[in-house]
Amino acid sequence: MVQVVLPNDANPLGFILGGTVMHLIDIAAAIACFRHARQRVVTAAVDGLQFLHPIKVGDLIILKAEVSATFRTSMEVEVRVMSEKTLTGERMLTSHAYLTFVAIDADGRRVEVPDLVLETDAERQRAEQARARRDARLAAKKSLAATEG
Repeated sequence: MVQVVLPNDANPLGFILGGTVMHLIDIAAAIACFRHARQRVVTAAVDGLQFLHPIKVGDLIILKAEVSATFRTSMEVEVRVMSEKTLTGERMLTSHAYLTFVAIDADGRRVEVPDLVLETDAERQRAEQARARRDARLAAKKSLAATEG
C-alpha cells in the first residue's frame, strides 16, 4: 500500500499520527491475510509495533505486509512501513509490526486457513520465529486471563 501523508493525517509538528500509522498497518495486514486465506479475517493481536522514525507531511508512506506463518485458524503477518521523500525517492524504515489474524465464517466461527508454502531457508526460519512469538503471545494471554479472576 502506498499513500501520501496529508495535513489531516498529521499532528501539529507536521508528522503523521501514530494512530493513523497503526490503522494503515492493520489494513495492510488484513489484506495480506485475506488474500492468503480467502476468508473473512479479524485482528487478534498486534506484537512488537515499533516507531523508528517520523514521517513528514508530503512524504509517501509505503506498507509491505507478508504472511510469515500460518496455524490452524490463525496467521501471523509482518508489516514493514517505509517513508519515501517524494522529491528524492530516499526511503527509510519507519515502523515494523507483527499482527495475528483469525479467519472466521459468516457466523463468526473460526475456520481453518491454508498452510503457508515455505520454499526457502529464510522463510522456514521466519515461520519458526513466528511460532516462538505465538507461544509467548498465548502464554501472556493465559496469564492475563488468570489475573482477571
